[in-house]
Amino acid sequence: MALQHTHRKAHRQGDDLAGEHVVGDVGQLVVACLFAATWIADTFFFKYTTFFNQYVPLGAKIPFGILMLVLSGYLAKTGLSIVFGEVREKPGVIRKSVFSVVRHPIYLSEVLLYLGLLILSISLAAAVVWIIAIAFLHYISRYEERLLLARFGEEYEQYMREVPMWIPRLSSRKHSQSTEP
Repeated sequence: MALQHTHRKAHRQGDDLAGEHVVGDVGQLVVACLFAATWIADTFFFKYTTFFNQYVPLGAKIPFGILMLVLSGYLAKTGLSIVFGEVREKPGVIRKSVFSVVRHPIYLSEVLLYLGLLILSISLAAAVVWIIAIAFLHYISRYEERLLLARFGEEYEQYMREVPMWIPRLSSRKHSQSTEP
């Protein structure tokens, strides 16, 4: 119980976190609601922009859509449990598990969630909202990276060179130079 209390207190105060964009949570909620409303309305009711569904068989859409949804759930659960479920005595750059593959696995999980739903329905209207979501998540992740650079300096710069921001590297070899900051 004392450990949970300490964790909650640290999360509220951000003692072990670098910080978030002031509109990050609200913006994510707005984008999620906008995506859900657009996807549901277009997929199930109006069907204005779902005409590509006639060309893509369910046998292709369902496995790929479900794969994206499962991957999204894994990244979200793992990333959130590491960031908010573990108590760190000393703040530092998190490099383990999903954070060793991409720098923003929790935001990536959100992108993949929307993508999984898009694959299942092929709603072009929802795809437009998905692109807006990607742009917004990229914007707030860049802001958070500036905070992390200010707090952890060279340690975070090294992490940025070694771990890609969004798309995992196919090779297991660590790259000493990265074109992506």
